Amino acid sequence: MTVPTINSAPVNEAATSEARELMAFLVERYGKGMLSGQQDYSNLNWINENTGRKPAVIGFDLMEYSPSRTERGAVSQEIRDAIAWHRQGGIVTLCWHWNAPTDLIDEPGKEWWRGFYTDATTYDLASALADTESEEYRLLIRDIDAIAFHLQELKDAGVPVLFRPLHEAEGGWFWWGAKGPEPAIQLYQLLYDRLVQEHQLHNLIWVWNSEKPEWYPGDDVVDIVSVDVYPEAGDHSPLAARYANLRELVKDNKIIALAENGSIPDPEQMKEQDVHWSWFCTWTGGFLRDGTHNDVAFLKKVYNSEEVITLDQLPKWSWL
Repeated sequence: MTVPTINSAPVNEAATSEARELMAFLVERYGKGMLSGQQDYSNLNWINENTGRKPAVIGFDLMEYSPSRTERGAVSQEIRDAIAWHRQGGIVTLCWHWNAPTDLIDEPGKEWWRGFYTDATTYDLASALADTESEEYRLLIRDIDAIAFHLQELKDAGVPVLFRPLHEAEGGWFWWGAKGPEPAIQLYQLLYDRLVQEHQLHNLIWVWNSEKPEWYPGDDVVDIVSVDVYPEAGDHSPLAARYANLRELVKDNKIIALAENGSIPDPEQMKEQDVHWSWFCTWTGGFLRDGTHNDVAFLKKVYNSEEVITLDQLPKWSWL
């Protein structure tokens, strides 16, 4: 495969210089090397101690900033850590395990803190979107505005963000995907409009995270497409079929990323099979440290591969 020519301009015409610089770098490197990534800032030193390198990308989560969590006492330092990582020259990616705005079941097995799962809330996205005068809709906007406050902190600190909202929507296990593609797309477009137009958050690079065509919100609101894949422990195949699905989805017009993974795809097999993930981002906990999904020898191999980009190999950004 010849790596396609992709427009490096973000879909948001008002994108900050930092967002443009990051996007241009990702486009320039696409097909030439995969960026190493890891969910959860607390894993940074462990990776460095075990591989001698640091990832290029760290994944952070807006989860604890969800209003239905903060009103129950949740606190977070994700934004502070994201800014610290940015100042080291690292790339920030953000997901949001969005606790449902209201209607949490909160009983054993369906506790309030599981409120992003479909089975832990009776919140109905389709009916909320259908009635913009409803309390359910008002709370949806309240939540978006609460998150905008924290995204503004990142913007003020000059942090460009690979922003991946409504992840894994097509799975249906999160409430934002539970009512099918139309409400999920509608919510994504509402999120885009409110954050970009209302809140002027131009530091975001928009990452979509489902591969089925009927779920796709459109080229005009998506910079990068991605998927989350958790192969069997120790299966380091390049996930060629999933990559092909995303190539087909965007007709080779967008960068393609592996936004979450368990076992990391082998860079050598990727090269052999012409698979070009822009970055990987290994999930936290056992996926990194249990010795079966990614044993330390394999991690060393990946982090020291000529095909993989680590923190020390990132450009000297204009903001450093």
